Amino acid sequence: MRYKFTKYHTIYSHLLCLLILFLFNDASCKYSFKDTSPIPVEVKTFRVNYFQNKAEYVNTQLCPQLTEKLKQKIISTTRLNQTNAEDAHYDISGYVSQYNTSTISISGSNSSGNRLTISFHLIFKNTLDEKKNFETDLTRTFDFSSTLNLTQAESSLNNDIVKNFVDEIFNKIFSNW
Repeated sequence: MRYKFTKYHTIYSHLLCLLILFLFNDASCKYSFKDTSPIPVEVKTFRVNYFQNKAEYVNTQLCPQLTEKLKQKIISTTRLNQTNAEDAHYDISGYVSQYNTSTISISGSNSSGNRLTISFHLIFKNTLDEKKNFETDLTRTFDFSSTLNLTQAESSLNNDIVKNFVDEIFNKIFSNW
């Protein structure tokens, strides 16, 4: 015997689909990197010193934004407390060591693309375990159109620059990447 769908079956199947869709639409999946690498329980405080700019060209907005965004990221993703005391368990400092542009592509006799290269020298001190201290250089490149001058490119790239460096600094310190 063949089963025959009636208009009521169709209505019920549509209602069931809507109910399922509603339930799954309201469900959420949260994934977090809170305390990405186990931070020893004895580590309670951190200090981010104001980042300096030692590059030939100085982007006056970059260092203050890097400093503040890194503090915010550490506060929001770890259990550590910020301090300005010299005896902070994690002491983070550093400086922009390179900030320059170069041409990356030429079309005919004109430049069609430029690259901004930024290097940051990170200094990390763990006052509770000096074996964990390190210094490293982080370099990122950001491409932009040759139709933009450097000021225009900085304006459009600034959020990406800050986010990329903050993420990389954070990962170097807390994720052992």
